[in-house]
Amino acid sequence: MAKVSVYNMEGKEVGTIELSDEVFGVDVNEHLVHMAVVQQLANNRQGTQKAKTRAEVSGGGRKPWRQKGTGHARQGSTRSPQWKGGGVVFAPVPRDYSFKMNRKEKQAAIRSALTSKVQDNKLIVVDELKLDEIKTKGLVKVLENLKAAKALIIMEGIDKNVIMSARNLPAVETSYVQVETENEMKKVNSTINVYDIMKSGTVVITKSAVANIEEVYA
Repeated sequence: MAKVSVYNMEGKEVGTIELSDEVFGVDVNEHLVHMAVVQQLANNRQGTQKAKTRAEVSGGGRKPWRQKGTGHARQGSTRSPQWKGGGVVFAPVPRDYSFKMNRKEKQAAIRSALTSKVQDNKLIVVDELKLDEIKTKGLVKVLENLKAAKALIIMEGIDKNVIMSARNLPAVETSYVQVETENEMKKVNSTINVYDIMKSGTVVITKSAVANIEEVYA
């Protein structure tokens, strides 16, 4: 098991934690990581681009001049692609760019992404991350203490103060892994994804979020 230091919000080391090899110590599968990133970006595409072909452009029904005898090249329509105001060759049409990844593939990609951050010493565990109020300056101070200017913050649940404080920081993203038990049924609410993990310079994660991640993705 990988052993990493645990820090407080002042950036001081307060202990260590052992990370599960089933989540943070796997063989990194670069292909799955790449596929997960491409899938997320593709699924976010609107796919609403549209241009008209020569069949869809209004007009152009009459032959502009007779076939022979004018000295001009022969033309059949003023809406041919070579004409100003003509149609577009192979014009784009609205389409769905999304594609499917299996659940196990997505989970394996997340494990690979987290492992790569551990291997690169870009994963910081904090004992807790609590803000008394919504204050961007307060969160910036915490990240400066942790030397994590460009960061993904992973929490064990929805913390409005942290989420709202980070919303105005372009280099900071927030996500959470929430595990609840209801009627002996485990309910998981997770927003972590491979794209945010790989895009972030450093992953800042709370101790309780580590436990939730190991419970969900092990």
